[in-house]
Amino acid sequence: MPPLLPRDRLGGLLILAVAMTVASLPLPAAEAPTAPPPQCDSDAVLVFDGSGSMAGNERLGIGSVVTRIDKVRKALDQVLPAVTPNRRLGLVTYGPGPYNRCDNIELNLRPVENAAATIKAAVDAIVPAGPTPLTEAVRQAADVLDYRKKPGVIVLLTDGEETCGGNPCTLAKQLKAEAASLTVHVIGYRLKDFSWTGGGGIMAMKCLAEATGGYYESPESVEELVAALSKTLGCPELTSAPPSSPVHIAERTTTMCPLNPVR
Repeated sequence: MPPLLPRDRLGGLLILAVAMTVASLPLPAAEAPTAPPPQCDSDAVLVFDGSGSMAGNERLGIGSVVTRIDKVRKALDQVLPAVTPNRRLGLVTYGPGPYNRCDNIELNLRPVENAAATIKAAVDAIVPAGPTPLTEAVRQAADVLDYRKKPGVIVLLTDGEETCGGNPCTLAKQLKAEAASLTVHVIGYRLKDFSWTGGGGIMAMKCLAEATGGYYESPESVEELVAALSKTLGCPELTSAPPSSPVHIAERTTTMCPLNPVR
């Protein structure tokens, strides 16, 4: 039988064993600090089509009860409250006015925070009329964003092609050459089966998006409009994060959610 250890030595060994056991246990994971929602790094301007064709129905039937602009307003009502708390947004409209005037372009709002109500009021007040000087409207929106010095995003929403002699593709190349970092997205509402110019105008609008690294979207319904507006106006940080995951500043990325570019 081995000799018994003195009581005081035995107690010391027990204390040492307990301490070593406690030290080997995993420490509880520290909670990640809660970060505020990420803000968009660049301002954006919505260039909105208020030309006469927006008074037509889904197939350009003038004078219908539910007009194209009604459908677009419905989509904006869903998108703007989610987008504007995180991105400074402005508005340029074109079209309303005499049918033979191509200078009916208005800066309704410079980019500001929480612009949903102001933009909604301006869009709701539009009475569609006039031609489609979309190229010059995009040019003016770029100037509003101070595109030569600052990054920015333009979202052109139109249901028709350029009808005032502008060349969207030429403008795109100019903006690309001069801009600090400017992206132009184009949303062509219900343009898949219709073209004033036999398709050339649509190709020019696709060029406007492609040359500046933007998306060309051609929604046919309110639901598709909502998706296109959310994709182009929203922050990449917010649209790419899983809905159930908190977004932290360190997780920011400049890539959009997995959606197809110009098509």
